[in-house]
Amino acid sequence: MTRRQQPTARQVRLGAELRKLRDAAGLKATEAAALLATNSAQMSQIESGIAGVSEARVRRLAAQYSCTDEELIAALVAMATDRTRGWWEEYQGLLPTSFLDLAELEYHSTFRLDVEFLHIPGLFQTEDYARAVFSYRVPRLPESDLELRVRHRMQRKAVIEGPTPVPYEAVIHEAALRIRVGDRPAARAQLAHILEASEADHITVRVIPFDLDGFAGATNAMMYAGGAVPKLDTAVRDAPQGAAFIDSEAQLGAFRTLFRMVKAASLEPAHSRDLIHRLSKEL
Repeated sequence: MTRRQQPTARQVRLGAELRKLRDAAGLKATEAAALLATNSAQMSQIESGIAGVSEARVRRLAAQYSCTDEELIAALVAMATDRTRGWWEEYQGLLPTSFLDLAELEYHSTFRLDVEFLHIPGLFQTEDYARAVFSYRVPRLPESDLELRVRHRMQRKAVIEGPTPVPYEAVIHEAALRIRVGDRPAARAQLAHILEASEADHITVRVIPFDLDGFAGATNAMMYAGGAVPKLDTAVRDAPQGAAFIDSEAQLGAFRTLFRMVKAASLEPAHSRDLIHRLSKEL
């Protein structure tokens, strides 16, 4: 049984999902451990992502837990047997682990939803915009660290700009489009980039205008990544110590509802592009 010093968020998620299945079956960790001819300590390591688990063991546990969701089981097996060494691993030890976990989450996502009110979504940011955002950090980052963050953010765009892009829907408040984190030329270039990206068939951009009555959802910024099955979706929110990954079914359901509400308040894509064009001309 392979032990890891620092499991990734994806490995932790696999363990958490196996524990959810065990809890749903009403079994104790010691009982589950007996099914694998191991002990409760090793079972705890599996469920915390510290120890790896084979396909055979995932399937054996699922059967004993009376899980009949074949799509979920197949998705868990894929997580257990995944040996992908992604581009983000070059940043191991150079950036906080949350940066790597986010890139890995995006790599395996089946779709992306973003809602932003004060900043342009990261997947749309130009180099100048991202550099300005990271430059505002306190304490100030050394130049080398700042450039690492900018380069990492640009590479993340592969999820929507690479050879196999995922469907991407972004809802952006007019405030985020108007706030100039850099100078006017950089702001104009940023809006032009969003307009260009919005022409792709798999990308939808919607804008929430200032001139909108009854909108009280400005605290609901979010990033939502689709999993192989809905139960493996993930919501991401910023936290003081880094990105917080949310995976409880109740909270995921709430995020999906919030996204539908925010989307309903936004302009249609064509009208959204018209507004972005107008804002660009005003610069």
